Amino acid sequence: MPADLVIVANRLPVDRVTQPDGTQGWRPSPGGLVTAIEPVMRANDGTWIGWPGGPSEDADAGDLDPFEADGLQLVPIGLTAEEIELFYEGFSNATIWPIYHDLVAKPEFHREWWDSYVKVNEKYAAKAASVAAEGATVWVHDYQLQLVPQMLRELRPDLRIGFYLHIPFPPAELFQQLPWRRQLLEGLLGADLVGFQLPGGAANFVRLVRQRVGHKTHRDLVYLPDGRTVRAAAFPISIDAAGFEALASDEAVVARAAEIREALGSPRRIFLGIDRLDYTKGIYARLRAYAELIETGELDVEDAVFVQVAVPSREQVEQYRILRDEIDRLVGRINGDLGRIGRPAISYLHSSYPREEMAALYTAADVMVVTPYRDGMNLVAKEYVACRTGDDGALVLSEFAGAADELRQAWLVNPYDINGMKAALLEAYRADGKELTRRMKAMRRTIKKHDVAAWADAFMTELADVEHSTHAKSVRAVGRS
Repeated sequence: MPADLVIVANRLPVDRVTQPDGTQGWRPSPGGLVTAIEPVMRANDGTWIGWPGGPSEDADAGDLDPFEADGLQLVPIGLTAEEIELFYEGFSNATIWPIYHDLVAKPEFHREWWDSYVKVNEKYAAKAASVAAEGATVWVHDYQLQLVPQMLRELRPDLRIGFYLHIPFPPAELFQQLPWRRQLLEGLLGADLVGFQLPGGAANFVRLVRQRVGHKTHRDLVYLPDGRTVRAAAFPISIDAAGFEALASDEAVVARAAEIREALGSPRRIFLGIDRLDYTKGIYARLRAYAELIETGELDVEDAVFVQVAVPSREQVEQYRILRDEIDRLVGRINGDLGRIGRPAISYLHSSYPREEMAALYTAADVMVVTPYRDGMNLVAKEYVACRTGDDGALVLSEFAGAADELRQAWLVNPYDINGMKAALLEAYRADGKELTRRMKAMRRTIKKHDVAAWADAFMTELADVEHSTHAKSVRAVGRS
């Protein structure tokens, strides 16, 4: 049945699981995107298109059948092992990802990767065109699918199309290195509304369109020769603040937080880092800074411990395997040199955890350390703030994370400045209760006001208001009701 609202994302909002009886089933994926969009989908009988994970034997022979999970209509896109290697691990994560993250790692440029990126984007666009009702709204997500808006526009000019980029959008000096820079810009211009995390990303995009494509622009608008107007604007993504607050207040989570503190030896202060194991996250530098504080005696392993959770990520990509080895060696060296029996300096966990365990870690930690070299937003910082129901705790936050624009009361640091990071960690460690409460109360007000429902509502409302050359059905945004 044709859908009035179609979500197009790289992944489906569910993970395949094996049931106790041995049969295959699906469970909702953790993550902010699902939480944000699910109410909008339910209000509009929406359909979600995405890859279910894992290779298909022959993705060209036909995708998996559409299915329903937890009341959501889902349409899987099959990818072959070769497409996963070239489109996903290759162009998306070894070309686009480092370019869009300030060249923290060296990007690779391979024509066969680009060819696969085009082919897979065509596959997503064709599926969206076949699923969308006349005049429907289609919301395309993230860097893996930047060509879909224009491809979809050519197939279905009647559609209202939005695109949202969850990662940073780079300045012209970096973006211009891409051999396919014009094609990517034109792909995004297929949308009526292009959303970014920060105003700087939107401004970079408009400037590049003017310089590289030659379209007339004015402030946040791009005027196309066919009469369409494309708007580029910032919509900072957020979290389900109320949900995390409720989770942190749950008796089982509170009890688990107490267990964690006890298992760590009931130190005076627990520092916490939770990140995907990614070279953009600045894990190595932050652990070095902490180790130097122990080494100089400004912190003591009897009083403090650093818990670092590194969630496995893209383990087939060579750069990520190298990073894991580097972090493993660093943690071993720090603990060998500075730890004592029963008192490691770093408690390192290379694993992923459910939301309940994450909330318990946030509740147990006194100082949250979020120091990426570049991040579109970083929802971990917001999740920590949401879980501090007692208006206590300290947040040390990179000024290069999108969240720093909103969470100004955090201890903001330059992650490239080891001495500056050490000073911020010490300040947060030594801050008195009054100072912590003042900062945390202000940050909690911010994330409660600008939560994930407000984000989705703002984008969908703006998309509905964008001038459109053909009549489109009205899709209802869902706020806090």
